[in-house]
Amino acid sequence: MTYRAPVEDFKFVFHYLANMPGLLDLSAFAGVETDLINAVLEENAKFTAEVVAPTNRISDRQPPVCQNGKVEMPSQIHEAFKHFVDGGWQGLRHPEQWGGQGLPKLLATATTENLYAANVAFSLCPMLTDGVIEALLLTGSEEQKRTYIEPLVSGKWTGTMNLTESQSGSDLSLVTTRAVAQADGTYRLFGQKIYITFGEHDLAKNIVHLVLARTADAPPGVKGLSLFIVPKYLVNPDGSLGARNDVWCASIEHKLGIHGSPTAVLLFGDQKGEVGAGAVGTLVGQENRGLEYMFIMMNAARFAVGVQGIGVSEAAMQKAFAYARDRIQSRAIEGSAGPVAIIHHPDVQRMLMTMRALTQGARAIACFAAAADDLSIEHPDPEVRRANQALYDYLVPVVKGFSTECSLEVTSLGVQVHGGMGFIEETGAAQFYRDARILTIYEGTTAIQANDLIGRKTLRDAGATAQHLIQCMRQTLQELQQHASNPHSGEQSEWGLIVENLTLAITQYESVVAYVLDQTKDDIRAVYAGSVPYLMMTGYVLGGWLMARAALACANAQTENTDTVVSAAFMKNKRATAVFYAGVILPRAQALALAIHQGVTLTHAVERSSLMD
Repeated sequence: MTYRAPVEDFKFVFHYLANMPGLLDLSAFAGVETDLINAVLEENAKFTAEVVAPTNRISDRQPPVCQNGKVEMPSQIHEAFKHFVDGGWQGLRHPEQWGGQGLPKLLATATTENLYAANVAFSLCPMLTDGVIEALLLTGSEEQKRTYIEPLVSGKWTGTMNLTESQSGSDLSLVTTRAVAQADGTYRLFGQKIYITFGEHDLAKNIVHLVLARTADAPPGVKGLSLFIVPKYLVNPDGSLGARNDVWCASIEHKLGIHGSPTAVLLFGDQKGEVGAGAVGTLVGQENRGLEYMFIMMNAARFAVGVQGIGVSEAAMQKAFAYARDRIQSRAIEGSAGPVAIIHHPDVQRMLMTMRALTQGARAIACFAAAADDLSIEHPDPEVRRANQALYDYLVPVVKGFSTECSLEVTSLGVQVHGGMGFIEETGAAQFYRDARILTIYEGTTAIQANDLIGRKTLRDAGATAQHLIQCMRQTLQELQQHASNPHSGEQSEWGLIVENLTLAITQYESVVAYVLDQTKDDIRAVYAGSVPYLMMTGYVLGGWLMARAALACANAQTENTDTVVSAAFMKNKRATAVFYAGVILPRAQALALAIHQGVTLTHAVERSSLMD
């Protein structure tokens, strides 16, 4: 069984949930037609299935090798990366001015999800390169853009982000890497960074590191961090590569999963190389604004990691479905002539439908967010841009936190569907479980995303963005109620189920937003004790809303008997998945709402227990 990109689901979500037709009406995408979008989807599906997916097991079993500071990747990874570069996939959503294709982020969300699903370890390299490009486009000087962006967009060079140090994990105020100003306007960097994904490799001719460090007179804490470009090889004025910089790989980590991704310990200024002691770097923007600039890359990476969770979930789900159809075990519960495929057993069906519902719900949220990001950049009306920027900002921690937490559940269920064989490495189900485990941790743990959702995204605008989403959901609810009351709509019990559970979920979500806004004034610890439940509840409710919209789209297409962007068989499956989500997944929001309102219970329990002893 090999990975197959869910092209029909992307087409459906683009058209019915994320308003791709509206995006293509914008002047920025005037030359982009639906046929081109579909052609890119189909070509990407072929590339990820035929070129990248076969390397997934190789990445897991033949990890990179580090010797004398150099990291060598397997030959099959070199071949896949060459196809990636030659296909222009790195530049899909980046500006044409710099050699990109200038296509919507909504489309890139699909193509990158497919890449993540095919081989998540491989995909980490282009993911971080995207972040470097985005950061430099917004904050780099004209000279820095001319020097670095085109080779990064083309895939000739790759990029990394360097934040973490051994004493400084999530608390970046403890960063100690030093940047010493030089007479020629450059800086020399000294220090050590850890957990640097693709910090060293031999896939590309140069690696562009974005590094947080402190200048000599910097104030303490995060306000004293500056951002520097530190290339592996210095770049000559004509664009050719010059001297080897004083940044070296001390080792790569041995990890639970994503074995194919070299996670490096990097030393800056540890040796005297071709440039002398100290890694040569150039300042990005102004001194002491480094964390502000790095957040551009971090936000891009957080969204991307959320999409990685969806990709790994999709791959695990496909493998579980294939196994369940082939594995013959036990008679049907209602009786049968002989053993049946396990996909006929009710609990296996529950697990498979849960995997599908969570994956498709998370995908819908990510694509909805990507469309908001496109509008925030390209829409001609500044008020529309502002509103969509606020919406995208609100959704990023949800995409990252919710999608990655769901990936743990989905990949775990994938192992369970396989039974004992799932625990055996040869089947491949366990790899998805191991690979997914990092996703809730890096680029900020789920708790960090949840704290961001409360502090920066809910409290800062007094819940305005959340209230906007609630209004949108209530509009959908009105459409659902009209449909449910129509005697010709069919399956009245299903529509009633969706209406009932979505109504309750929206009401609970609204009450939780009010609780967060009100209770923060009185007991902030109680609110933050429920921060992760708040994030997960937001994800479940948004997913339920979008899946309900999907059910409406399926029903309307059938009623109107018009040409659709997907097959009738897909529509049937989509509607069934939406009903399952409403009936089985959406009720989780109710339990989470209760837990959030009882946040004070946790704080009191901690006070009375020996937890802090």
